[in-house]
Amino acid sequence: MCTLEKRGRVFLLTLTGDDDHRLGPDLIAALRSALSTARKEALSDPGGAALVTAAQGRFFSNGFDLQWAKAAGSPSAAQARLESMVSLFAPVVADLLTLPMPTIAAITGHAAAAGFALAMSHDHVLMRGDRAVLYMSEMDLGLPFPDYFMTLMKAKIVDPRTLRDVALGAMKIGGKEAKERGIVDKLYAGPEETLEAALKLGEELAGRGWVGSVYAETRKAAFPELCKAVGVADEKLTAASKL
Repeated sequence: MCTLEKRGRVFLLTLTGDDDHRLGPDLIAALRSALSTARKEALSDPGGAALVTAAQGRFFSNGFDLQWAKAAGSPSAAQARLESMVSLFAPVVADLLTLPMPTIAAITGHAAAAGFALAMSHDHVLMRGDRAVLYMSEMDLGLPFPDYFMTLMKAKIVDPRTLRDVALGAMKIGGKEAKERGIVDKLYAGPEETLEAALKLGEELAGRGWVGSVYAETRKAAFPELCKAVGVADEKLTAASKL
C-alpha cells in the first residue's frame, strides 16, 4: 500500500502498486504509520530532514474508496463507511500539518477528491505536466465536502475564482493551468522528472538544518483555521532552539 524509505536526509513516502490508491481505512492507517515513523526519526536526529510523497502508477490518489463504502450493502451502511473514511483521513492532514520537517507532494499521476486534498496538505506541490489532472469530484458525485476539506482548499487556493472552479465547478485542471492558477509550484515533463525534482528540493530544504519543532509550529501559525478544523490548534511541539 505504501512504503517509507530514507534517501539521504529525505524521507520518501510512496503509494505503491498500479491501482488508483483509494484512501480506504487500510491505506489511511498505513500512511499514518509511515508519517509517525518519519516524525520519530526526525525528532531523534535533529540534523534536518524533509518528506516527499509520491505514488506509483497513473494515479497519485483517486480519493476515498467509494467501492468499499458501497459494498456495505444498504445506503445507510455505505454512508457510515464514507463518514468513517472522512473521520480517519482528517488525522492524516493533521499529521502533515505538524510534521517537523518540510513536506513536498510529487503529483506523479491524477489526484482526485481526497487525493487532491492529500497533495494540498503538503508545503510544496510539484506536478507532472504531461498527463495528470487535479479534480475535486464531490459536486459531480453529489457528495458534500467535509468541513475540513473546504478549510484546506480555502487555505491553499487563495484565488476565489479558482476556488469556485475547483469546488463548485468540479473542474479537471491539468498541469499547465494548475501552475498558472497557483495550485502547484512547478511542472515537470513526466513522473520520473517530477520525483527527481521533489527529492532534490527535499535535500535542499533538509540541508538548511532547520529545527523541526520550530518549522512545525510556524506552519501551524500560518494555517490556524485549518489546524483548528483538524484538531491540532492547541497541540504544541517543543524542542531546544539553536540559541
